[in-house]
Amino acid sequence: MEKKDLLYEGKAKKVYRTDDPEVLYIAYKDDATAFNGLKKGTISGKGIINNQMSNRLMQYLESKGIPTHLIEECNERDTLVKRVDIVPLEVIIRNIAAGSFSKRYGVEEGTVFAEPTIEISYKNDALGDPLLNAYHAVAMGLATWDEIETIKSYAFAVNKHLSAFWKTCGVTLVDFKLEFGKLSDGSIVLADEISPDTCRLWDTETKEKLDKDRFRRDLGGVEDAYAEVMKRLEEHLQQ
Repeated sequence: MEKKDLLYEGKAKKVYRTDDPEVLYIAYKDDATAFNGLKKGTISGKGIINNQMSNRLMQYLESKGIPTHLIEECNERDTLVKRVDIVPLEVIIRNIAAGSFSKRYGVEEGTVFAEPTIEISYKNDALGDPLLNAYHAVAMGLATWDEIETIKSYAFAVNKHLSAFWKTCGVTLVDFKLEFGKLSDGSIVLADEISPDTCRLWDTETKEKLDKDRFRRDLGGVEDAYAEVMKRLEEHLQQ
């Protein structure tokens, strides 16, 4: 299935129409942004890694009963997905304190939580993706109670399965952001991507950061970190 006209270009991906109105063509870019677009750059090869990693992990989650928008990988950088209406909520699951959580609440980075915690933010760049609760989301018409409960259930299930998956790779899943969409029949599926752009991934032994924090914090070795985590994923899948 060939891509047609450009429908939308985001920070990390381009979205194209196809001959089928229910199928979209996603092209991953090497562009990198942080702090709601205030910091911009390029991570060479990022689009290839994010595309392939996201697809492998979504296939894994599908095998665990979590529905996703994935149809098939076209090539190393492009993928066909089901068209969804994105629910304008970003869902963040945290297993360990880091990033904005540590700054916001004064919790030392690296503090392991007794239980995973969940945050929901309003997906709105102009407002800086502010945090909100389920009551806000329902009042604003962003989602229904049932949709929010479904999203929360899927999010915690994703955390359970991906934490176990990454553990076998010698990687700790610190936290991650998910987005969900609604198919034409109204059902909720996991959308967007799962990658070092959207997850904090630390080497289990050394605590070395293997994700976009290396770009955010000018730590260097960004490309090497992305390549390393992809290498571990592929090695695990080949076992």
